[in-house]
Amino acid sequence: METEKSHSKKFITLLILLVIAFIVLIGSIVLGSVNIPITNVFKAVFTKENTVDHQIIWNIRLPRVLIGALVGICLSLAGVILQGIMRNPLASPNIIGVTSGAGLAAYVILILFPNYYYLVPAGAFGGAFLATLFIYCLAWKDGVQPMRLVLAGVAFSSLLGAGINTLMTFFPDRVAGAVSFMVGSLSGRTWPHFNLLWPYALAGCVCIIFFAQKINILLLGDEIATGLGLKVERIRLILIMLASLLAASAVSTVGLLGFVGLIVPHTARMIIGSDYRYLFPTTAILGAITVMACDTLARIAFDPIELPVGIVMAFLGAPFFLYLLRERKKSI
Repeated sequence: METEKSHSKKFITLLILLVIAFIVLIGSIVLGSVNIPITNVFKAVFTKENTVDHQIIWNIRLPRVLIGALVGICLSLAGVILQGIMRNPLASPNIIGVTSGAGLAAYVILILFPNYYYLVPAGAFGGAFLATLFIYCLAWKDGVQPMRLVLAGVAFSSLLGAGINTLMTFFPDRVAGAVSFMVGSLSGRTWPHFNLLWPYALAGCVCIIFFAQKINILLLGDEIATGLGLKVERIRLILIMLASLLAASAVSTVGLLGFVGLIVPHTARMIIGSDYRYLFPTTAILGAITVMACDTLARIAFDPIELPVGIVMAFLGAPFFLYLLRERKKSI
């Protein structure tokens, strides 16, 4: 009976979060340099009236908001996967260098092979996967120690960042929107970007559904997981690939947006607990809410000047990261 009550409570929590996500989505569409009545939002979505409001909503705000939601889902799920398989609460795509690997690969294609821009998501996935695998191997010594992993990730991320800056220095004429890419921005993102992102995001989200229970077992430790019949290294490698795919798809669309994969999973754990069967959907919904809300704030806070959403996330994420470091230090 106690278990049934717990499941019901968690299910209700997910429903509440879905309602909040819908409210934030509508608010993101309504608010901006031009505030649009909420009734016009539904008219613009379900009818094809040739009005200014319709053009603003359908061609500018709706695709941007949907891309923000997908990016939030992808980065937060990548973060919660990495934290689970590495058993490290400080692991996130930007801190351990996953997004830097994806960013460098994306830059190489965009700058050196601009005619093959459609390969950016695939290239970013390769860069993210190789970066994650290298950092994991670098931090391995009779197991992965949390602090060693963070230090290896920060060092390797700096190296990859130097590679990005080198490309920007040697090919300044080919770099368009470099600043917004470096901090992460949803400005100018439209339906072609959405169409490029959603297949990768959908594939990653569908795949991780089958690994929720396996991560729960991994959290028990490698020896226990092996004793329960789990092929630990194979599962860990597959999950690293999934995390890389999710992070790379987001980076190839909006740039190096940081801290989403750090803040959201921790918040989700405080709300729903550590059972990945519920943690995955909770993290995904919270990720969408976080990026949509931060992008809306970035658009309206200093209107008519628009901040990249990555700046708002940095203001939230940096203090949160320092707080986690402080807590980890106390527990050592």
